[in-house]
Amino acid sequence: MAEVSGVSDMRAPYRTHRDAFDVDDLVSREPFLQFKNWFEEAKLEPNIEEANAMALATATKNGSPSVRMVLMKGFDKNGIVFYTNYKSRKATELEENPRCSCMFYWEQLKRSIRVEGSVSRLSKEKSEEYFNSRPRPSQLGALSSNQGSIVDSRKTISDRFKSLSETYKDEDKTIPKPDCWGGYLVTPDLFEFWQGQTTRLHDRICFRRLATGEKVDEN
Repeated sequence: MAEVSGVSDMRAPYRTHRDAFDVDDLVSREPFLQFKNWFEEAKLEPNIEEANAMALATATKNGSPSVRMVLMKGFDKNGIVFYTNYKSRKATELEENPRCSCMFYWEQLKRSIRVEGSVSRLSKEKSEEYFNSRPRPSQLGALSSNQGSIVDSRKTISDRFKSLSETYKDEDKTIPKPDCWGGYLVTPDLFEFWQGQTTRLHDRICFRRLATGEKVDEN
């Protein structure tokens, strides 16, 4: 295999041992609160444009994986929310295998958070509430595109977008949410908080949900 020039030598300094992330550095031993703390710090970092961007990995029932970037659109003690077209590849895989892993990576902070869990659809009402809050061009985009499907050309989608823009040019006219578009809730079973070290002795702290019948070892 031909090596791309210089790739093996690419490396950047991360944090030093003086800035380690250990159990005593946790803001909370409640993972959702720790998630909120790191996310808020990422939001305040001026060089991070979309702190809510996350890689979402899914798999078919037979274990064939796929991954893509999506935007988190909400989180609370119940889990993490994102929206998509229910006919997309990710949604198709989630319907047959309702588990996923998602990861936030904030290079400027040398931090990432990995989440694993089960996935369920949000109610139609919640999906409509969010859809109606989106900018109108985003609503029209969802209505114009059958995400993940093959089209003849870019022009096909552009023409449909223009046609719908004309249909809904009256700002008072409600743009309907497509039946095939809505939200998912990721209910975490595991959180992994990672912070990079220049020595590559990276810091990782994991929280996981207890298995049925399992008890916490207090020792």
